[in-house]
Amino acid sequence: MMQNIDEISPEDELIRLLLKRQTELNALLEVTQAINKDTGTPVLIQMLQVILKSYLQVGKLRFLIEKGGAYVLLSKYGGDIEPVGMLHKACLKLNKMKWPTPLADHEDSLLKKYDYFIPIYHKKKALAFALIGDFNTSGELLNNDLNFIQTVINVIVVALENKKLFRERLQSERFQREMELAVEVQNMLIPLKVYKDNSVEVSARYIPHQNIGGDYFDFIRLNDHEFLWCIADVSGKGISAALLMANFQASLHAWSAVEDDLTNIIDRLNKIVINNTKGERFITLFLAKYNQHTRKLNYINAGHNATVLYSQGEAITLKLGTTMIGVFDELPFINQGEIDMEPGSLIVNYTDGLMDHEHNNKNWGEESLIDFIKENGNLSADNFNQLLMDHINLVIKGKPIDDVTLLTLKIF
Repeated sequence: MMQNIDEISPEDELIRLLLKRQTELNALLEVTQAINKDTGTPVLIQMLQVILKSYLQVGKLRFLIEKGGAYVLLSKYGGDIEPVGMLHKACLKLNKMKWPTPLADHEDSLLKKYDYFIPIYHKKKALAFALIGDFNTSGELLNNDLNFIQTVINVIVVALENKKLFRERLQSERFQREMELAVEVQNMLIPLKVYKDNSVEVSARYIPHQNIGGDYFDFIRLNDHEFLWCIADVSGKGISAALLMANFQASLHAWSAVEDDLTNIIDRLNKIVINNTKGERFITLFLAKYNQHTRKLNYINAGHNATVLYSQGEAITLKLGTTMIGVFDELPFINQGEIDMEPGSLIVNYTDGLMDHEHNNKNWGEESLIDFIKENGNLSADNFNQLLMDHINLVIKGKPIDDVTLLTLKIF
C-alpha cells in the first residue's frame, strides 16, 4: 500500500534530504574528478547536461560563456534554439543580478520562456550565464536546487577558465623560448661590427627593437680586389623570421661565391625565398658589389630604404633595382645600378627603424639624414655612425618603433 505524501514523517523527509545531498555531493565529486583528469570540455558539458536533465529534471537549458570578448552558446537543449546574439542581448538586461533570478514575470518575451536566470561571476566580471526552463521544483528544495545548479556550473566554468589560463601560460612559455632561440640564431648571423683594410672601412650599429628583430646585414670579402655587402629587413619576428634570415644568409654567401652578376644573385634569392615561404614573408634588401681595380660599384635596391652615397661634397640616393623579394615568382623587373667611385666616398645603408619613431619629429626624415651626411661625410665610417646615433638621441624624443641597423662604408 502506497504511503500518502501527507503522511511522510519528519524522519522520512530528513532521510530524503540527506540522500539528495549525498547525490549532489557525488555529482560534484564526479565533475571534480573529471576536471582533475583534464577531461575535455565536451565531456564536462555532457556531464552537466546529465546532471540537469536526469537528476534535477531541468527540461530546457541555454548556457553561454564569455570567450574573447564575446559570448558563445556552449550548451543547449530543449525547445527552439534562439540565436546567440538574442540570448546574449536578453541576458544583458540582467547583468546586475548575481544570484539565481526567477523569470516568469519578466517583461522580455524571450526571458519569459525560461524559469530562472543563473549568472556566474568572478569578482565583478561575468564569466557565464545560464537560462533554465521546464523546471518544476518548488518549496523548500527550490533554493537548494538553484544553488546547486549555480555551484556545479561555476565549478565547470572555473575549470574552463583554468584550462584557458594554462594554455595561455604554455603559449607564453613557448613564445619566450622561441624568442630565445631566435636571438641565438640572430646572434650567430650578425657579422662584424667594424672591418678595415687598405681599400675600405666598414662600421655597423645594430639595435633590435625587442629581443629579436628582422634586420640583417653582411659584408663579404670575395677576393683580394672585390667585396660585397648587403643590408636587409625580413618581414615578421620570431624563430621563423630568424630561420628565414639564416637561410637567406647561407644562400647569399653561396651564390655570391659562384655568381658574378648581381641580377642573377637577386633572381636566385627571390626564388629561394618564394620556395621557403610560399609568399607569406618577404625581404627588402640593398645588395652591392665593389671592384677595387675598376673602382666601379654595382648595386640593386630591392624595395629597401635608399642607400645614400656621399662623394666630393654631394650626396645621392641609390634607388635603382627591383621590388622586394619573396612576393612574385618572377621579379617583374631588375635594374642594376653602376657608379664610378671616388676615393673618400662614404656609403650609408640603413633600415627603416632609423627613420621611424614613436613620436614623429619634423626635424628628422630622409632629407635631414641627407643633410647630416653632407655635413659629416668626411668622417671615418665608425665616427660617422657614432655621431649619427648621438644626433638622433638628441633630436628625437621617442624610441624607434622597429629595429635600427646602420651599415656605413668608407671607400679609400
